[in-house]
Amino acid sequence: MSQTYRSAGVDVNAGYNAVQLIKKRAAATMRDEVFSGIGGFNAMFSIAAAKKMEEPMLVSGTDGVGTKLKVAFVMDKHDTVGQDCVAMCVNDIICSGAEPLFLLDYIACGKLVPSKIDAIVCGIAAGCSLAGTALVGGETAEMPGFYKEFEYDLAGFVVGIVDKARAFKTTDVQVGDALIGIASNGVHSNGFSLIRKIMRLSENSLAEFIQTLGTTLGEELLKPTRIYAKTILSLKDKLRIHSVSHITGGGFIENIPRMLPAGDRPGAAALIRRGSWRIHPIFDIMRATGDIPEAEMFNIFNMGIGMVMAVAAEDVQTALSALKKSGEQAYVIGEVISGDSAAAQESVVYKSKGICIC
Repeated sequence: MSQTYRSAGVDVNAGYNAVQLIKKRAAATMRDEVFSGIGGFNAMFSIAAAKKMEEPMLVSGTDGVGTKLKVAFVMDKHDTVGQDCVAMCVNDIICSGAEPLFLLDYIACGKLVPSKIDAIVCGIAAGCSLAGTALVGGETAEMPGFYKEFEYDLAGFVVGIVDKARAFKTTDVQVGDALIGIASNGVHSNGFSLIRKIMRLSENSLAEFIQTLGTTLGEELLKPTRIYAKTILSLKDKLRIHSVSHITGGGFIENIPRMLPAGDRPGAAALIRRGSWRIHPIFDIMRATGDIPEAEMFNIFNMGIGMVMAVAAEDVQTALSALKKSGEQAYVIGEVISGDSAAAQESVVYKSKGICIC
């Protein structure tokens, strides 16, 4: 019997159908600078606007959704994880103050089902619209035998631009700066390997309504990661932001020290005050269910804060007012201190050279 690509498990026609659906989703994200559409061998994007900058810097980032996808598989719900993919990319590059320009996605699956790909890309397009980013292309790969039929992986790659003089730099951070936290909407896209272990996720457990959450466990865990790009960019015109940290994998403990000065001024530390912001109930549920030490919670999860900004003390009220007008919940969660003074704090949950959580 003659062999075909289809007999090997790859449906080329399904791929063609998926591309047509993707084109419709991507069209809603287009920017004037996009020169070529979905379906070509590459994507072209004009950077003529860079002529207005003194020293334009391209900023890139790439990331995926991780094992949060396992929740989508169990629930057979795929229209939100695309936003997670976009958020994980653009929230990283906004830490430099860059405007995200365009994004490419990569979807690899065991069996290409056009309606499922359409749902995934629906989320990607929604995320791109929230970020002001054009979805200019990507790759959808059907890989039977590598992934199970109902499984897929998802990743993105984003390119942004910033004028060097207006980029956020850790060297601008000073002792005395306030640390402003912008609220997350839950767990976002980190820590799901531990979540899946302690919560023993199944169709039944994910469908369970939890009163303190006001929704089912599955709907809570699949809330898409918040995108902060437009919020941070709008603040750049109102005040000087010294530094920004995306509270992603590694939680507070890994990510906040990354926004502090290093090199010739390594003595600065972040003092984080517990109780200065609202911790979402999902974190209390996970901590109690898994008997997770508090320091470990801060080392894995965002604990209710998606982004942290360092600003001068005199700019705090301007920042909080602007964030409120943008619809954000924001809190002064701490300040930048001398590294030596962190040793004097009481009720310490975690302390290292770069951060003290009290």
